[in-house]
Amino acid sequence: MKIIPLKEGNFSTNKIKDFTLLTDENFDALKGIKMSVQPFLIVTENDIVLLDAGIGWKNESGETVISEILKKENIRPDQITKILLSHLHKDHIETTITRNENGFEATFPNAEIYIQRRELDFAMENQDNYSFDFDTLEKLIELDNIVWMDEDKGKITDEISFEVVGGHTPFMQVFWIKENDEIIFYGADDLPQESYLKYHLAYKTDFDGRKAMELRLKWQKEAIENHWKILLYHDLNKAVLEY
Repeated sequence: MKIIPLKEGNFSTNKIKDFTLLTDENFDALKGIKMSVQPFLIVTENDIVLLDAGIGWKNESGETVISEILKKENIRPDQITKILLSHLHKDHIETTITRNENGFEATFPNAEIYIQRRELDFAMENQDNYSFDFDTLEKLIELDNIVWMDEDKGKITDEISFEVVGGHTPFMQVFWIKENDEIIFYGADDLPQESYLKYHLAYKTDFDGRKAMELRLKWQKEAIENHWKILLYHDLNKAVLEY
């Protein structure tokens, strides 16, 4: 398998979930929560999989950073076969759609988009939650090729499995991709940074911080035993943690 981090940048986010790109000049001055936004592309023998879809940050020429990285990797948007969404916060879904003069279209036209239905229900019941961008979300669920997920755990293919674990959001799901002797684990915002494994804390920014903390302890043990490669969506400095 090939792991391609699609890092859009390091950001500071405030109480209303506005994102500001961090630079050498503003890093110390900005007081919000600092995090990367870093989706991942996984290339297997059978699929090209996008794990979450970022915030749609654009470079100086107006092109999304994700599109820029894909071009460097010689991967076309229409080659991506699956988009696996852990949850529906705005910094995880934006590049699923591209706005155009006619409204919008799917950025990755041939990709099946896997969404946990109960996570969508939770989002729609919380219209005052700044973590969601309802304009993007409502367009996303109009796309073709949505695969609605209702099970608590299971297999998407022989190589890809999922489990609804909660923690950061009530119905957040995590993914494993296994090929040959290699295991990739994506814990999304239950395990977004390496520091979350060093300091065993229940974070107030999570829907159920204690559950997320307990899951991390379990996953760390399994990662060591089974030599996982853990993908870190929000780590400022590291993309993959290998055991």
